[in-house]
Amino acid sequence: MVKIAPYGTWTSPVQAADVAAAGGGPQWVDLHRGRLWWAEGRPAEGGRVALVRDGRDLLPPPWNLRNRVHEYGGRPWAVLETPEGDRVAFTHWDDQRIYLFDPADPDPVPITPEPERRHGYRYADLTAGPGGTEVWCVRETVTGDARTDVRRELVAVPLDGSPARVLAASHHFMTGPRLSPDGRHFAWIGWDHPRMPWDGTELCVAEVGSDRHRVLAGGPTEAVCQVEWEGDALLALTDPDGWWNLHRISLDGAAVNLAPCREELGGPMWRLGQRWFAPVAPGRYAVLRSGALAVLDERTGTVTDVEVDLPWWSAQLAAHDGMLVGAAAGPRAETAVVSLDLATGELTRFTPSEVAHAEYLPTPVERVFQGPDGEVPAYLYPPHNPDFAAPEGELPPYVVHVHGGPTGRFSPVLDLELAYFTSRGIGVVAVNYGGSTGYGRAFRERLRGQWGVVDVNDCAAVARALADEGTADRARLGIRGGSAGGWTAAASLTSVKTYRCGMVAFPILDLAGWTRQGGETHDFESCYVEGLVGPLPQAADRYAERSPVNRVDRLAGPVLLLQGLEDEICPPEQADRFAAALAGTGIAHAYLTFAGEQHGFRRAETIVAALQAELSFYGQVFGFTPLGVPVLELRR
Repeated sequence: MVKIAPYGTWTSPVQAADVAAAGGGPQWVDLHRGRLWWAEGRPAEGGRVALVRDGRDLLPPPWNLRNRVHEYGGRPWAVLETPEGDRVAFTHWDDQRIYLFDPADPDPVPITPEPERRHGYRYADLTAGPGGTEVWCVRETVTGDARTDVRRELVAVPLDGSPARVLAASHHFMTGPRLSPDGRHFAWIGWDHPRMPWDGTELCVAEVGSDRHRVLAGGPTEAVCQVEWEGDALLALTDPDGWWNLHRISLDGAAVNLAPCREELGGPMWRLGQRWFAPVAPGRYAVLRSGALAVLDERTGTVTDVEVDLPWWSAQLAAHDGMLVGAAAGPRAETAVVSLDLATGELTRFTPSEVAHAEYLPTPVERVFQGPDGEVPAYLYPPHNPDFAAPEGELPPYVVHVHGGPTGRFSPVLDLELAYFTSRGIGVVAVNYGGSTGYGRAFRERLRGQWGVVDVNDCAAVARALADEGTADRARLGIRGGSAGGWTAAASLTSVKTYRCGMVAFPILDLAGWTRQGGETHDFESCYVEGLVGPLPQAADRYAERSPVNRVDRLAGPVLLLQGLEDEICPPEQADRFAAALAGTGIAHAYLTFAGEQHGFRRAETIVAALQAELSFYGQVFGFTPLGVPVLELRR
């Protein structure tokens, strides 16, 4: 029997512990000699990343396959065919060294030196070098005390523990080297400040043993995001026409677009080693069309969606003999390690994707709203619980969910975090505001110079439209986000009156601090704001005016602030200052910090505490009493 109860008070079997258990998931899926390998986040094991082969763990705790390159990390492992047999090289979080082990008898030994400074050397995007005697990768070296004191090189690390040798140092930022099949050349992607890798990069190639390289593609306004060898030519995802398309590039620089289309087949290179395409047969390539699986046929020049139960795939494609593997998800299915036989269409799941309480899960509704600068795509998640209905005439509270990046996007895959709210009667709308990826360079660059304006206006336009059409309660609109999404949430709360409250997690709050000069962010993003807001010192007034830390007196309503204490990307200094400015203002707020957490929460206990605090927060602000969660103490 359906019960009548106010929105927000519905009880649900989707618990915070369920959300935490789903908070890890597969990463870096790959094939070697026909065997399936992947890494897997383990929230219940302190957030460590485990290594799995054919469904079996290879390394017990405390081994943790993560690295700090760019602070977001990159591909942390590689299988090497050595004269002694297969070996695995991997990076370990605790000391950031590369370790080597025999998968038949795991006993890892370090092959890189222990640095004098903690995490003084970091390695990522590991791959096999020639002859099976080296692992090639990117090496970061910390050169000073500032967060931006970092040098990068491409290096060859001998498996016998001998000193590494430098292969190239063409740019301040580089992807790992890719060795040609004949062993004569290697290729990589490089870029320099102030550009980000989605602004402009260069595809470089050099002869093995040479200290000189040539640039074959890319430039200040063209971004190559993946490169692989195909015989003596290169396959590259790049966007000279404003869309990431797949090109074949010869060593003399001649390039051919294999299927010209106004589609994004690549994506923003936030982590080194991502793969948006994989060859599956001569002239045929698995690609991701804005995250959805498709096949590019070079002969017909077409890109065709693949009809499959799990349509949304992560950028970690690999293929062998017509078999595609990766990590895939659906609107009502969690991310799973899968293989797809492209000849038969048979999909095999190697990790669970179905979740309990499926009848309580929301189904996203794709919508397009009108914002001040054009169309704004979004996904609507209405309140849904088969056991409950709201009193007649009551409109539900709604929360705008803001993705991070800001050069990122929201994809409509199952997110138990959103189901935690929708199954209790709180609607969610996830907005792909101007600046999001998946819609071409022009849409992405709507945000140039306009961060804190376009993103704020687009989110507010969606929230107001939902209220105007009678979908959401205008008096109970909220906004939530983490990282750059936390920036937009805080900027929204301090510049528009659309929202009653907001949740702000590991955010950027002070633009001047979040620069190379301000010293409060890491090297990778230390010039990011120059493109998003403006160059310094010319735009200094704009930095001050848009920063939420300087606008606390304009807050539209209460705020919940969440912060990891080991965050090097959005460090706690900024959240500390914002919380200090809130004290004594009379504005209801809470500030929760979590020891041992970096950027984004990985530990089960943190995820549970943060989610329960957020639900209690909404209850206190929106005027309902959620059941089964501790009451969050709000200060004024």
